[in-house]
Amino acid sequence: MRTIADALAALLLLALLGPGVAPAAGAKVTAAHGLSMYGDFKYGPGFTHFDYTDPAAPKGGDVKLAAIGTFDSLNPFILKGVAAAGIGELFDTLTVQSADEPLSAYGLLAETIEVPEDRSWVAYTLRPEGRFNDGSLITPEDVIWTFEALKTKGHPFFRSYYSKVVRAEKVGPRTVKFTFSPGDNRELPLIVGQMNVLSRAYWTTHDFGKTTLEPPLGSGPYTVAAVEPGRSITYRRVKDYWGARLPVNAGRNNFETIRFDYYRDSTVALEAFKAGAYDFRAENVAKNWATAYDVPPVRAGLVKKELIPNEVPTGMQGFVYNTRRPVFADRRVRAALGYAFDFEWTNKNLFYGAYARTKSYFSNSELASRGLPSREELRILEPFRGKIPDEAFTQAYEPPTTDGSGEIRPNLRTAFGLLEQAGWVVRGGKLVDARTAAPMTFEILLDQPDFERITLPLVKNLERLGVTARLRTVDTAQYQHRMENFDFDVAVTVWGESLSPGNEQRDRWTSEAAGTAGSQNVAGIRDPVVDRLVDLVVAAPDRPSLVARTRALDRVLLWGFYVIPHWHIQAFRVAYWAKFGRPRIPPKYALGFPDTWWVDPAREAELLRRRGDALR
Repeated sequence: MRTIADALAALLLLALLGPGVAPAAGAKVTAAHGLSMYGDFKYGPGFTHFDYTDPAAPKGGDVKLAAIGTFDSLNPFILKGVAAAGIGELFDTLTVQSADEPLSAYGLLAETIEVPEDRSWVAYTLRPEGRFNDGSLITPEDVIWTFEALKTKGHPFFRSYYSKVVRAEKVGPRTVKFTFSPGDNRELPLIVGQMNVLSRAYWTTHDFGKTTLEPPLGSGPYTVAAVEPGRSITYRRVKDYWGARLPVNAGRNNFETIRFDYYRDSTVALEAFKAGAYDFRAENVAKNWATAYDVPPVRAGLVKKELIPNEVPTGMQGFVYNTRRPVFADRRVRAALGYAFDFEWTNKNLFYGAYARTKSYFSNSELASRGLPSREELRILEPFRGKIPDEAFTQAYEPPTTDGSGEIRPNLRTAFGLLEQAGWVVRGGKLVDARTAAPMTFEILLDQPDFERITLPLVKNLERLGVTARLRTVDTAQYQHRMENFDFDVAVTVWGESLSPGNEQRDRWTSEAAGTAGSQNVAGIRDPVVDRLVDLVVAAPDRPSLVARTRALDRVLLWGFYVIPHWHIQAFRVAYWAKFGRPRIPPKYALGFPDTWWVDPAREAELLRRRGDALR
């Protein structure tokens, strides 16, 4: 029997839900200021700012940054074209993910978020003050139009990412409800919250499916101030930005203007930085970090060179095989060729010992497989025995190693053994298919000249195996086009990871994604076991299950030998002209620049006074 207290509790719940979604009978629905993967928030309803921001940060100042290659579009949501750097600053999302929690998000466009216990749907109630930058109100109709446009006309990534979202519908004056297909997928409410909301009215008069150099209408903290196609783009802070005073934005978006200048390659960009052409540089080349910054501005303290530790999962970078090519269809061939990459020599002679070898697709996190499988991992893997490599059950994955001397005969002998097992033999100094006599030859595709010095020693070692590997470096636009269409043999790729892997894993590893142009499954993996393991990761009911399932997936991917793993570092290497201030507490899982830094007027004045002498 219902008591008066029960009735009052029900009325209170309905009051909290407001004009949005009425709960189904017996369903437990919560309305909150944010969403968390497993219900734990660091920041409560009354929080005023993220810990890694400074709400007193001054606004103003100009910052110049560098981008490599070119751009030909201001529409980042479609497959066509190369979008301009920084274009995402124009568009607000329903929620903002905090950078010091594994996976929690807080309302930006959304004032409240309603979700049932089974997470079969989510409802976002929009803030009444939300506006596009032309002053028009952001409505549920805009949210629904955006969702439908991304799924039907957007980049193939969106079709995969939102594949389990059945529909979006208006259920209140300011409320949009997203309903999900049946199944365990706790991440879907968070995924929907990441959506950039676009103006239906604007895109009704513009072709969403085409590239454009006309600045699109957004609702975010910046708007496009100037465009030089292919050369530069400048963003200006919106003076009356509707969301400036929200807790999720306190201490953020501090620069008055942000300009990206484009450079042909990173070598030219480095020299431009040292000459003072732009203000901040994240250095990704160990040799540069060790040798290229011994210049007057650094010695004078006008340029700061700093390692900023982080806890960011580093994912996987490596030479990826396109297994759609017959030459890489055999797992033994892929394993064999990995013995030709001498990481120890490379790290010692080219990287100044700066890196650790990557041994996981989820490196630098608790999600990385390590040692032998745990009892829980074995329970997950056991149904697939006989369908996955036996090593996944009995061995810890370790990539081939050397003594760093450059002499890799033992590795090459192992490689020859694997290649012979796969039906390859050496004739006349060339590795050929024993059945057809066709030689093994392939192209290694690059888009950065910096990688040539790393790849050429691999090419030489492959020659010792009788393999002809051709090195080809192309511009960024061509590289992107070829990768999106899987038009390559071997290429360098990076799969970044979060602390809470989920639906994005479908786009990286599943059979469906392997046949979808523009997907991140560039390796062409088509394995029903991998498909099932991805489903298990997405459906993980709690953190321990997520860790165990991700480690099991990691083992199967590693023993599939889809990449020759590269390396990683556990800190950001940055150099910047000494004009900036930044919060005392850095974010754990992000660099924080340009998001939370600012131009310090006193430091900028001192820099301007002294830099002329330093550059002479």
